[in-house]
Amino acid sequence: MIAVLGTGLLGSGFTRAFRKRGETVHVWNRTLARAQPLEADGARVFEHAADAVRGATRVHVLLSDDAAVESVLAAAQPAAGTWVFDHSTTSTAGVRERTTKWRAAGVVYQHAPVFMGPQNAAESTGLMLISGDRETVERARPLLAPMTGKLVDLGDRVDAAAAFKLMGNLFLMALTAGCADMLALAKAMHVPPAEAATLFEHFNPGATIGARIKRMTDAQFTQPSWELAMARKDARLMQAEADHAQIALALLPAIATRMDAVIAQGHGDHDWTVIAKDFV
Repeated sequence: MIAVLGTGLLGSGFTRAFRKRGETVHVWNRTLARAQPLEADGARVFEHAADAVRGATRVHVLLSDDAAVESVLAAAQPAAGTWVFDHSTTSTAGVRERTTKWRAAGVVYQHAPVFMGPQNAAESTGLMLISGDRETVERARPLLAPMTGKLVDLGDRVDAAAAFKLMGNLFLMALTAGCADMLALAKAMHVPPAEAATLFEHFNPGATIGARIKRMTDAQFTQPSWELAMARKDARLMQAEADHAQIALALLPAIATRMDAVIAQGHGDHDWTVIAKDFV
């Protein structure tokens, strides 16, 4: 029997996928009303987490943060021998501490965060991350692989999956903020949003990510494809357009501040990826 603690969008998706595979599923959610619709899929809903996990061989946790995971697992008290798969996005320190704490109690706690939307969870597609003790990861693999389109093993560092999940989410935030700033700049220049979006019918910046990050990690800054000083000039043009229209940009000012600091260090004629030089 499988227990799912946390039936938000992802937890509900996983529950429905488990049921389609014929699994017996117990579910719990802090707000009971959010779990009750899963009864129509054949899941059994419990008011208390401890009741939901009783008799479970696997517990899948999908909660908001470290504090929620700690409190719910403390209340649930999974029995020795139970697998606890935590799919929550949490801190690296929290993962390290919970792995040690629960394994000392005989519970196999394994962090396995995901890059998935609700539809991915329901359809068993998307990306799941795992890392840690080699034997545990290998035992977990056949249990987790059916839940995802791709299970990525990040090695024996117990908190690597947590670290990579946070890095990935930061990139998504920066990407979304960049899109928002682009639309703000479009508004400043009287370009309608839908028209601004057509830029990506012709221009695919995603194709440059691999080469750009490699240039950064290899610290290959001295043969520029776009000089930092020229990129900074363009940033000034963008900011001037926004200022003239009295529209605030969220991301560009921070980028400009970093550019100015690195130019002041004498790197204006280097590739603009040199803004990453202190981190590689």
